[in-house]
Amino acid sequence: MQTLDWIVLISTLLLIVAYGTYQSRGSKNVKDYLKGGNTSKWWTIGLSVMATQASAITFLSTPGQAFNDGMGFVQFYFGLPIAMVVICMVFIPLYHKLKVYTAYEFLENRFDLKTRTLTAILFLIQRGLAAGITIFAPAIILSAVLGWNLLLLNVIIGVLVIIYTVSGGTKAVNVTQKHQMIVIFTGMIIAFVLIISKLPADITFSKALDIAGANGKMQVLDFSFDFDNRYTVWSGLIGGTFLMLSYFGTDQSQVQRYLSGKSLKEMQIGMMFNGLLKVPMQFFILMVGVMVFVFYQFNQAPVNFNPTATEVVLNSEYAEEYKSIQNQQQLIFEDKQTLISALVNSNDENASKAIASLNVLNDKLRADARVLIEKAGDAQNLKVESNDKDYVFIHFILNNLPRGLIGLLLAVILSAAMSSTSSELNALASTTTMDLYKRNTAEKSDTEMVKASRWFTLGWGIVAIGVACVANLAENLIQLVNIIGSIFYGNVLGIFLLGFFFKFVKGNAVFTAALITQVLVIALFLLNEYEIINLPFLWLNFVGCVIVIGIACLIQSINRNNTYSQV
Repeated sequence: MQTLDWIVLISTLLLIVAYGTYQSRGSKNVKDYLKGGNTSKWWTIGLSVMATQASAITFLSTPGQAFNDGMGFVQFYFGLPIAMVVICMVFIPLYHKLKVYTAYEFLENRFDLKTRTLTAILFLIQRGLAAGITIFAPAIILSAVLGWNLLLLNVIIGVLVIIYTVSGGTKAVNVTQKHQMIVIFTGMIIAFVLIISKLPADITFSKALDIAGANGKMQVLDFSFDFDNRYTVWSGLIGGTFLMLSYFGTDQSQVQRYLSGKSLKEMQIGMMFNGLLKVPMQFFILMVGVMVFVFYQFNQAPVNFNPTATEVVLNSEYAEEYKSIQNQQQLIFEDKQTLISALVNSNDENASKAIASLNVLNDKLRADARVLIEKAGDAQNLKVESNDKDYVFIHFILNNLPRGLIGLLLAVILSAAMSSTSSELNALASTTTMDLYKRNTAEKSDTEMVKASRWFTLGWGIVAIGVACVANLAENLIQLVNIIGSIFYGNVLGIFLLGFFFKFVKGNAVFTAALITQVLVIALFLLNEYEIINLPFLWLNFVGCVIVIGIACLIQSINRNNTYSQV
């Protein structure tokens, strides 16, 4: 990080915060503060929805996911366009007609207060955890790579978000996210172009794709029903559709984005805009990761991309074993250069197979290195992240981009963290204010409600910073966020679908079914974690939805039969 990088980074972030605070000044009533005065156009809604989902985790973890596993992760998003159509046809017209502030208001109208309260609490739990992770994700990685203090980074990111979210509410979130997405798109496109430009002169983009394909990185579609594979066409279309329906249709952090729309039509167009652009955007981000993989076919990569992990193991009793792995990796790299030349010049199939075999061997060496890192950490009583997927892209940025652009790409990562966190805090405050505070206290004036919303935003901001300060890394951050969502989203979606389509089911049956389902889903997740069953987390969205609908219908039928028998 040079002076120019610091100037670009700090000025970009401060300008976004100042602009959001200035543009949203004067929110005096609840409608202005929580729904942005219903002034948002479709492009603002679409970009805001995308910015809410595209956290820093997306831009750190997704390229690393592609670097390791290829393009198959894009299948996770195949259900999104389907979900957008359903939401535009069913969810949005109903929310607009009822003029709700939160999605959970509908549940009280349809069922009862306790069902609304339970669903709101489920949202607050999972989104409160997720808000902490969206702060923690870039903080832990930047602290490891740049040597910045982790706790200080958590606080800085959280405080910057709190400033404009508390001051301006929903409108502040929307107007800042528009500009954050511009910064993000610009930065990622520049990064992609620079990666291609840094490949050898005779390696065109098509040849780079050939090299990636020879190593299995370009396999996008997997039509198997293998539950050992988390990402397939079927898990994306079925599990992904249910996850996206629940996330975009019932998660207040997303619902609040389109409830601020100027009209029903603006809301619907904004969501369809998101549906059309999101999958190509994720495909592009994954492609960036694949090109980083190709780049490191011609440039020596570290055995482990986490510099902190490397430092720990090299200062331990396992240093010689680790250096031996580094030497073996160097020999593999040298062998690959001749084979890659043969592949590029003649499309030699044998060369392609040999390259793939060498990369398999290289992956095994990296796995052995992770074991040594974990042993070194244990020996020194240190918690060290040995899985380096989330460090691949930031390592490339810091070691290969010119000065100034490093600051821009770091601004991209922190802008993404701020955009998603601001939406989450805004939604957490809205849900707490409208679904819990307002429904359980005496009638309050608009001024009092806005004041309460500000305090709840501040409170949830402090909670998010707290979660970030005590969080631990999972195998991959983007998977961690999706796992947390999948544990809750299927149940919540099922509750809403019961409200939309199962008119005979009443509040008591839904409330009981929701409690039972949440226990069962958590149990299924734990059974999978301990390898007692095989049920990838993405399927929990579908399973949870089906279970709550089935149990609610069963309970309601039993209650109805008991009523008939008594009569």
